[in-house]
Amino acid sequence: MCVKGLYILAVLSGLAASGVLKVSGMRVYTSGDVEAVNGTNVRLRCTFESSAKINPNLVIISWTFRPLSGGREERVFHYQQRPYPPTEGIFKKRISWAGDIMGSDASILIQEVKFTYNGTYTCQVTNPPDVHGPVGEIRLRVVKTGADAGPADVLRTCNGPIQLE
Repeated sequence: MCVKGLYILAVLSGLAASGVLKVSGMRVYTSGDVEAVNGTNVRLRCTFESSAKINPNLVIISWTFRPLSGGREERVFHYQQRPYPPTEGIFKKRISWAGDIMGSDASILIQEVKFTYNGTYTCQVTNPPDVHGPVGEIRLRVVKTGADAGPADVLRTCNGPIQLE
């Protein structure tokens, strides 16, 4: 039984190495912890890498928000061939598309941030056949003044944080 398992593993490894068996995947990168001064605009940066060629007719991007105080997660932005900003709720007329699909950019812009926007934002990207992979996560902290802002952003990947200089 053990020899048979090793044989199957060896065959699959050989197929993967030869390119016959292609392992696909989506990687999503976000700016991690972001601070913004109350009343200003902030760009939530989300970029992606796909093992498949980017097809602008098939790429789907979903952004969600969970308040810092907890509560339910809500969808705040959707992109599928064109941007679909929120039509109701606290983000109505506040979120706009700031990305470029062919540039692997799924970023959004939040205008005139408020303290109620404190929380966690997630960015999920699919580019069939790459439909599985980690979501990007950004924790937004709205502060009173620029003096309240903290250290530089940290780029988050599925492999852990990378400090930007």
